[in-house]
Amino acid sequence: MKRRNILIMIAAVVILGLGLSWDRISQAVTEDVKPRIALTFDDGPHPVYTPKLLDGLKERNVKATFFVVGKNIEGREDIIKRMDEEGHLIGNHTYDHVKITGLPEEEACAQITKTSELVKEITGKNTEFVRPPFGAWDKKLECGFEMFPVLWSIDPLDWTTKNVDAVVQKVLSRAEENSIILLHDYYDSSVEAALKIVDALLERGFEFVTVDELVLE
Repeated sequence: MKRRNILIMIAAVVILGLGLSWDRISQAVTEDVKPRIALTFDDGPHPVYTPKLLDGLKERNVKATFFVVGKNIEGREDIIKRMDEEGHLIGNHTYDHVKITGLPEEEACAQITKTSELVKEITGKNTEFVRPPFGAWDKKLECGFEMFPVLWSIDPLDWTTKNVDAVVQKVLSRAEENSIILLHDYYDSSVEAALKIVDALLERGFEFVTVDELVLE
């Protein structure tokens, strides 16, 4: 990965200048670089559970990625603004949470464009990442602007259960470097599970990053 390679090169220049061996350089850099993982949330913003989640992430100094549904933004613009101001990445999850590959291209593009425009009105930023509902994506649906589709590597199906511990265990049993965790900020149990997952993975030494830091390297 670019970030790790750069760190190693910098460390090599500095430490070799001190007369230390390459083995000691490698050990020092490896011990310092934490495995990275991305926490992502679909379907929000929710008027109660998303702010609760943002509070928990802020307390832990953790950044996440939120793939928002356009129809859920109206009346909750302050939540979108807060996501952006607190350093989270905002992505597109269509306007109505529909399977866009099943729509005519014009309608599919409208689903994406309308949501991106709403986010830009609030944050002043373009939405560069899209998570298509049900993972169904077609490159032609970039709709005249460059968008990166983001799927996931860990899906505990948190929306199907209120069993917090079961969701936590499913994620922790599969978590590894560069994993992209899929959760939803539209359920209280999912938010509770998310914060428990964060605590456990921080304890294991993981660093939480937004998905752009993983997919663009």
